[in-house]
Parts: sequence; C-alpha cells; structure tokens
Amino acid sequence: MELFFSGTVWHWRGPSPFHFVTVPDEESETLREIARSVTYGWGMIPVTAVVGTTTWTTSLFPKNGAYLLPLKNSVREAETIALDDVVAITLTVSL
Repeated sequence: MELFFSGTVWHWRGPSPFHFVTVPDEESETLREIARSVTYGWGMIPVTAVVGTTTWTTSLFPKNGAYLLPLKNSVREAETIALDDVVAITLTVSL
C-alpha cells in the first residue's frame, strides 16, 4: 500500500531529540485499519519512506490517534530540509 501526503517538519526535544512529520488524519486512519496486521509491536508500523530523491526504511510511531514519521538527519541533510518546512512524502507499507 502506498500513501502520499505533505506535512510540516517539527522537532521533539525529549531525551532523544528528533525531527518528525505527523501523518495527516485521513492517512493515519488508513494506517490504523491495517496496523494489527503489519505492526511488530507497540503499534509501530515499518515503512519505506521517500522525500525528494531520498528513500529510507523506518517505522511510524503511533501518537494521539495519528502516526509520526521520523526524519533521520541524513535525510534532512540530503534534501536540505529545515524545521517548519513542508515536505511531500510517499510511504510504502508492505502488507
């Protein structure tokens, strides 16, 4: 399954700071519908993500009814992505 959306980059300043994009409500609903069959635990969903010309594998984090896509530093640097940028994302979930 492929999902296409855009989202704003934000920074979580917790004990392990990281940049994320929140998956929009409609796409998060689609992910919730399949989560049970694809999660490897704690609601995490493994995906292949694409931003620009950069492709990487990661897992979506469930949070408050939505999912969070972590953006690795290497991805942000390769695509010159900064805090508060809006990025177009393609997610592939293997069913």
